[in-house]
Amino acid sequence: MTQLDVVYRYGAAPSERSLLALSKVRDVYGVRLVEVREAEKTVRVEYDASRLTEAAIQKMLRRAGLDIVETVEGSARAEEIAGAGL
Repeated sequence: MTQLDVVYRYGAAPSERSLLALSKVRDVYGVRLVEVREAEKTVRVEYDASRLTEAAIQKMLRRAGLDIVETVEGSARAEEIAGAGL
C-alpha cells in the first residue's frame, strides 16, 4: 500500500451539489481523505496509489463538479514529475 496525497487549486467555489458529490468520493475504495479548504480554494485527497492513479482522482473530482485549475506544488503529482526529471 502506497499512500499519496495530491492538492488541487480550484477556480469557482463548489456548489452545494458539488460538495455532496465530493463527500461520495470518500466512499471510493482507495480514497482515504478528501479535505476542502475554502479559504485557500484547495482540495486535498489522500489515496492508495496501489489502487488509484492521480489521473483517476482528478477525473472523480471533475465529475463531482469541482473546477480544478492546477495541481498545487509540493503535492504527490508535482513530486512525481520532478522526480522523473520532466
